[in-house]
Amino acid sequence: MGRVGVLLLNLGGPDELDDVRPFLYNLFSDPEIIRLPFTWLQKPLAWLISTSRSQKSQENYRQIGGGSPLRQITEAQAFALQSQLRHQGEEANVYIAMRYWHPFTEEAIVRIKRDQIERLVVLPLYPQFSISTSGSSFRLLEQLWQADPALQAIEHTTIASWYQQPGYLQAMADLIAQELDKVENPEQVHVFFSAHGVPISYVEEAGDPYQQEIEASVALIMQTLGRNNPHTLAYQSRVGPVEWLKPYTEDAIIDLAKQGVKDLLVVPISFVSEHIETLQEIDMEYREVAESVGIHNFHRVPALNVHPVFIQALADLVVEALNSPPQPLAEVMHPTKQVKMYPQERWEWGMTNAAEVWNGRLAMLGFVALVIELVSGKGLLHFIGLM
Repeated sequence: MGRVGVLLLNLGGPDELDDVRPFLYNLFSDPEIIRLPFTWLQKPLAWLISTSRSQKSQENYRQIGGGSPLRQITEAQAFALQSQLRHQGEEANVYIAMRYWHPFTEEAIVRIKRDQIERLVVLPLYPQFSISTSGSSFRLLEQLWQADPALQAIEHTTIASWYQQPGYLQAMADLIAQELDKVENPEQVHVFFSAHGVPISYVEEAGDPYQQEIEASVALIMQTLGRNNPHTLAYQSRVGPVEWLKPYTEDAIIDLAKQGVKDLLVVPISFVSEHIETLQEIDMEYREVAESVGIHNFHRVPALNVHPVFIQALADLVVEALNSPPQPLAEVMHPTKQVKMYPQERWEWGMTNAAEVWNGRLAMLGFVALVIELVSGKGLLHFIGLM
């Protein structure tokens, strides 16, 4: 079989407070996060946003200990997966590729080449595919592959998504059941799934399957759980004035309170590791929202982290991939051309041919307005809370 490697893909996060601004810069420099009609606008805009948001973001990270635990947890997952594979007789090295902070994807590729890996399984730690998560990492990997003949010699299989994997569903159901059983009247608890949101244009215009896969995940997890608790799906972490997938988490919590819900169990559905969006956004911000509207029994299911059933699920995915025909990155990214990636496959900005011109003008006006607002400290973005 040759030397085998597994490449785990994840977002990354600042290890300490001084890392927050450069982390945000890397994040907003990605055209899959902020899509602009002119590529030359990307980095100046990323610099402005990261500079203006860094202080607020640093305060959020300070509330959870001064940095993200994502790297440590992902390293623990990699170690557990490698141990499980070797226990099953699969000698594989597991590598970590973070998109926006260390260890960067490029760092992982250096290690893969150094270890002379001959077969590679690319496994995103995102159960559901989205252009802005797995898609962004796949696009970067494809660029690295195209530029390096040594990588092209590595036989590789890319797993696009795995939200239907039985072990993943069972691990999620186990964690939910454990939390329900801690409550005095578990059958009265409303199970509240909160997923990271994406702009609705990603789904409606670019064909992103994320919403469909999230909804399917929720249905399959509830089916695996086998309980009759009412449940809701909502989306968190929206940024800026554009419309994102709805319902928004904070709005859904308020609506449930109006319906008389008193016991809420929040399930982070699109996250497999604890990080800023579980530890700060859910545990602090959304808990405060819930309590302000009368939901005082606020509980949260922990992220999967190194849950043994979850680690076994990852091992099963790897073994299945190794026993299947290779599936290169290009086939996963562009299987039917229905999912439009950037910048290779831009979708149009608007409804008519003139929309491209007008969106360019609007982008330029927005860029100038952003500069003015950054200097003056006043404007629309401050009003809506983006800055």
